[in-house]
Amino acid sequence: MSVTFHIPGALRDFTGGRPTVEIEASPRVLGDALKALWTRYPGIRDRIATEQGQIRQHINVFVGNEDVRYTGGLATPIPAGSEISIVPAVSGGCASPTSRVLSVSS
Repeated sequence: MSVTFHIPGALRDFTGGRPTVEIEASPRVLGDALKALWTRYPGIRDRIATEQGQIRQHINVFVGNEDVRYTGGLATPIPAGSEISIVPAVSGGCASPTSRVLSVSS
């Protein structure tokens, strides 16, 4: 049975614009699933993994609804038919238009 990767918009250039990629192999763990994805789309590897092969700090990966940081990382088991989501971290922003910045004067 296959697994399906959900690819974020920022990485779709590396998958030919595909929002989902199905891998026919039946990987046992996340590391094997990612290797299969990288074999098919090698350009995506450097955006997801460090030079040491670990998931980059600013990339979140979910197997189903579970964040792999809490389920074993690259050793996270992949049940047949799993959906794997790659989600770049989002940070930053600005204060809402209704908030006020208070200044302190001496």
